[in-house]
Amino acid sequence: MSLVDTQWLYTSLNNKDLKILDCSWYLPNLGKNGKEEYIKERIPDSIYFDIDKFSDIDCPYPHTLLSNEKFSEKLGKLGVQNNNHLIVYDAFGIFSSSRAWWMFKSYGHKKVSILDGGLKKWKLDKLPIEKGNPKIISPTFYKANLTRENIVSYDDVKKNITKQKFVLVDARPSGRFDGTSPEPRKEIKSGSIPNSINIPYTDLVDQVTGCYKKKEELQRIFTKNKIDEKTNVVFSCGSGVTACLIGKAYEIVTNKEFKIFDGSWTEWAIREGLINK
Repeated sequence: MSLVDTQWLYTSLNNKDLKILDCSWYLPNLGKNGKEEYIKERIPDSIYFDIDKFSDIDCPYPHTLLSNEKFSEKLGKLGVQNNNHLIVYDAFGIFSSSRAWWMFKSYGHKKVSILDGGLKKWKLDKLPIEKGNPKIISPTFYKANLTRENIVSYDDVKKNITKQKFVLVDARPSGRFDGTSPEPRKEIKSGSIPNSINIPYTDLVDQVTGCYKKKEELQRIFTKNKIDEKTNVVFSCGSGVTACLIGKAYEIVTNKEFKIFDGSWTEWAIREGLINK
């Protein structure tokens, strides 16, 4: 049950084993703060999970995963335990929640589900909203167990340009991929990694409800791009967020786990010297 709908969550709000996490995150050029938006409106009893703060701030590449110790310490402060069923959502519908889902899976959390449509669908369904400062959280003990088997490195991607052992799929909007639109991070140029292909993440999400499109529609998109369950595929984007969105769509279609180039275009651009002077 890696994807749940709003009605299921609404009827499960009193389940004490559930922990609902608002994982809303905004691109740097949008001028919005996830925590501030969370204070304005959220699903009842949800806790704010800040993707940026759960990343290594000492690394030049955004959203680099933390060590087990640091992730465990930070998550314990949010009152999360290993046996909780986590429900992750975001304000757009399907966006940064997919990144949070992938992070928890990578750290070995057993029960974690994405709320399909997130806060957007929740509001469309006229379900209750909570506002203002949240309740005080009692810290707990959490133990993470990070596995890197589904994480692909810059060196792996560099070698793959000539060896072509996997298809690299970039989830960014087409303008950023082909270099005609700027990156939201002004310091780096737009463009694409050689031999990669582009499937914009927006193609996979219903723009009205914020939910994933039907499985059959997702299947058609991947088939059009010559990707199926036999394809050795790795997903990328700007900083590892929407790569997880498209990766999850691939999992919905194929029932296969997926791999992420976690540094994505930001790491590639920095290390390849594609910097705006």
